[in-house]
Amino acid sequence: QVQLVESGGGLVQPGGSLRLSCQASGSHFSIYTVGWYRQAPGKQRELVASITSGGSTNYADSAKGRFTISRDNAKNTAYLQMNSLKPDDTAVYYCNAFYKAAYWGQGTQVTVSS
Repeated sequence: QVQLVESGGGLVQPGGSLRLSCQASGSHFSIYTVGWYRQAPGKQRELVASITSGGSTNYADSAKGRFTISRDNAKNTAYLQMNSLKPDDTAVYYCNAFYKAAYWGQGTQVTVSS
């Protein structure tokens, strides 16, 4: 059982970068698979990237080559480094932790606009 808090969102120009953080509290964060999801206005929530307890990563096609998911279990934190941002990346980004049950943060807004 964990609680998750996202941070790092904001307004950035196209081509810019942001690093999102997902700070976990609770127990046994290291065993959870962590996923970053996003939901844009009028669209369904979609998986952007995930990382397993063993460190294996997967990315949506839209994120490959631009985004990097990582985790620091000693800090109970997962990250999403977002580079070369596009207006289509504008969304609320959510952190998810899964192990038998899924836990969600409240989300952080990312707006990519000039």
